[in-house]
Amino acid sequence: MEERLRILLTEDDENLGMLLREYLQAKGFNADLFSDGEAGYKAFLKGKYDLCVLDVMMPRKDGFALAQEIRTVNADVPIIFLTAKSLKEDILEGFKIGADDYITKPFSMEELVFRIEAILRRVKGKKGKEITMYKIGRFTFDTQKQVLMIDDKVTKLTTKESELLALLCSHVNEILERNFALKAIWIDDNYFNARSMDVYITKLRKHLREDPSIEIINIHGKGYKLIAPDADHA
Repeated sequence: MEERLRILLTEDDENLGMLLREYLQAKGFNADLFSDGEAGYKAFLKGKYDLCVLDVMMPRKDGFALAQEIRTVNADVPIIFLTAKSLKEDILEGFKIGADDYITKPFSMEELVFRIEAILRRVKGKKGKEITMYKIGRFTFDTQKQVLMIDDKVTKLTTKESELLALLCSHVNEILERNFALKAIWIDDNYFNARSMDVYITKLRKHLREDPSIEIINIHGKGYKLIAPDADHA
């Protein structure tokens, strides 16, 4: 039987915390709930957690301070912030500390679980060797050199094009969530960055059109999907 993944959950709203813990446990996780940052930190030192979901506004130690202390102990454990704060400065602060995702309240519990599962898939992938080369259809994509190759043609990509294509390749034939891509590359998922990403998606479609078996499709309300029948990486 597969071992249930452990989540450290900190939330000072008692009702919300209990609901979150019960929902996470119903979805197959082991979730330990703590109502303040100090208790959360003590628990992290004693336990082995696969992911942390941290409320930002908490007594005794806020989520940002807790995350910084957790990072001194474990630089790799994924961290998701839950907060009512939606200011750009707060979001940037969270990512500077090393957050993997940032969810503003109110949010759906289904969305939280979706984001947790997406992060855990990425973490599992990173445990192997770093992927520097993708094979998508007739194309070869070198992430280090930022070039896309087909037959004798070599196309030099911009940094943003390369980062976005790498994300699509890491989720090939799966949905790449729009907000995750925005936060991973542009830091902020505001309107202007969203429009900018749409422009880069259009550019990537043009780069890839020489192989008709490949396409980047819009998944309404969710994000994008790179369709590549013969995808591989090295």
